[in-house]
Amino acid sequence: MTSTPSAPAGSGQEVRAAAARALLPVLTDQGSLAGLDEHSVITRDRALLKELCFGTCRRLPRLEALARRLLKQPLKKRDQDIQALLLLGIYQLLYMRIPAHAAVGETAGAARLMGKEWATRVLNGCLRRLQRESEALQAQVDQEEHIALEHPAWLLAALREAWPDHWQEIATANNQPGPMTLRVNQRHNDREAYLARLDEQGIQAHLCPHAADGITLQTPCDISTLPGFDQGDVSVQDEAAQISAALLGPAIAPRPGAHVLDACCAPGGKTAHLLEQFDMALTAVDSDNERLARVEDTLKRLKLKADLHHGDATQRQWWQGTDFDAILLDAPCSGTGVIRRHPDIKKLRRREDIRQLTKLQARLLDNLWPLLSPGGTLLYATCSVLPEENTHQIDSFLERTPDARVTTPQALAWGIESGAGRQLFPQPDSHDGFFYARLEKQSGI
Repeated sequence: MTSTPSAPAGSGQEVRAAAARALLPVLTDQGSLAGLDEHSVITRDRALLKELCFGTCRRLPRLEALARRLLKQPLKKRDQDIQALLLLGIYQLLYMRIPAHAAVGETAGAARLMGKEWATRVLNGCLRRLQRESEALQAQVDQEEHIALEHPAWLLAALREAWPDHWQEIATANNQPGPMTLRVNQRHNDREAYLARLDEQGIQAHLCPHAADGITLQTPCDISTLPGFDQGDVSVQDEAAQISAALLGPAIAPRPGAHVLDACCAPGGKTAHLLEQFDMALTAVDSDNERLARVEDTLKRLKLKADLHHGDATQRQWWQGTDFDAILLDAPCSGTGVIRRHPDIKKLRRREDIRQLTKLQARLLDNLWPLLSPGGTLLYATCSVLPEENTHQIDSFLERTPDARVTTPQALAWGIESGAGRQLFPQPDSHDGFFYARLEKQSGI
């Protein structure tokens, strides 16, 4: 098992209770970890809170299987907060270097803060048993392959079917935290110079092999420690996501002042990257007002401007009548390429969700394509590794869209050829899973 850093001194029952409360919406399908409030605990416990929540979700299928073996009978629906504490306790014992007595005692004691004194005995008994019978219990649950690989059964089956030569490496990468990658703002400096600035600060990093503006840190850090972050010198963005600007470059760079659309733009990383690189008039649309506010904040920090619209990209109420020279459609998707960054996907995503997402993606493609000028380029992107959302989606679009021509480059150092597009798989110390397909609108067809 891979170990994570030991807990800060004095973490106590409060941080376990806070973690259980944060996990409760995930366990009951009422929410995600996106709203995790790290300020709900004291400063020294914030890293531990995040590790407890994200680590537990990352290992959730296996932890839940162990919990079923440890409990004499399932906990009632109203006691899912105690279920959360049990999962947190198992995670600490098996995956963290927290002393066993603290993992057991502080986790069980946190039940009192949930107003459930009775549960301290249940938690204590289950976690003590795990200590005594750890090897046997783990061997029992690991007999099921999807449990051993810590994935929902439906998802592991889908990965195996789609990628018979790659499914195990995808699952392995999903179970590890993703690295922290930066995007250097070319308007301010080049990445070699910024790499030197990091070195001066004692922050070890290396250049990304596939993204021209990317730097990956050896160890994640707080953004406040990054030189020039507040001044817009650098942003946080995965290497795979940075590739979008390079793929759209040939359609934008030769046209100063080009009209460009970033559909489904939040949280704004790709929006900002395009604006950093090209002289253009950019329209950015998103249906989520809160996430659109994050785009606005990002652009403000970077001193960049775009025409932001709160709107539905399957409709055209936001459109002002001017065709676009280029469109980036970063489509809503299953997120199966970024599970390592959003491990609650393992709990929240369902097989039946994929069908609904593919319908939405098709509506987006069909609605946006007529807004593209003849000779213009549409870049379709997802952070998914499922062919239904990627290769199959674009194949279907091409069948019903005679004026669409594939221009996705194939002689590339990243990803693998996948139909009309290019598929990247998550890599343990490199980029996330991503799919790109580039299409050109032909004239006179």
